[in-house]
Amino acid sequence: MKLTDYTDYSLRTLMYVALRDDRLVTIQEISDAFDIPRNHLVKIVHALGKAGYLATVRGRRGGMRLGRTASKIVVGDVVRSMEPDFHMVECFDTGHNQCVITAACGLRGALTAALKAYLDVLDHWTIADLIEKRQTLSRLLQASSPVRFTPMPANDAPRKPAAQNRRER
Repeated sequence: MKLTDYTDYSLRTLMYVALRDDRLVTIQEISDAFDIPRNHLVKIVHALGKAGYLATVRGRRGGMRLGRTASKIVVGDVVRSMEPDFHMVECFDTGHNQCVITAACGLRGALTAALKAYLDVLDHWTIADLIEKRQTLSRLLQASSPVRFTPMPANDAPRKPAAQNRRER
């Protein structure tokens, strides 16, 4: 089973915010850290906020933080609330099922059991479990942040540090 990017980004957002539990986090930070389009993250943050996973603060100094402690956010619950559906095969969607063997086929039962087992495993994990290696994750996220270059002066001459300029006077 493959999760949608929407769910993947939702989980990454929650992990990022949980790692920075000492302050508010911005959408732009997460976008930069994971190279996810900002507009896509706006929708994800809105949905996570509606579901109670994030608390958002509006305004100039706004941002987001977890809506509850990381140890109370169950991965299985996040996956269930963010995935649009779990129609693994046509017969899962009873409104649009055109499969002629549905009445006698055992595939639906097998896949239903597999999906249940999959979600049962995810129900044993929390966001806190996913960020146990806090220091390593934080270091990796800092390393992945885009480097911001300052433009060279108009004359293309390298700048001297301010302290060095004072000493030369």
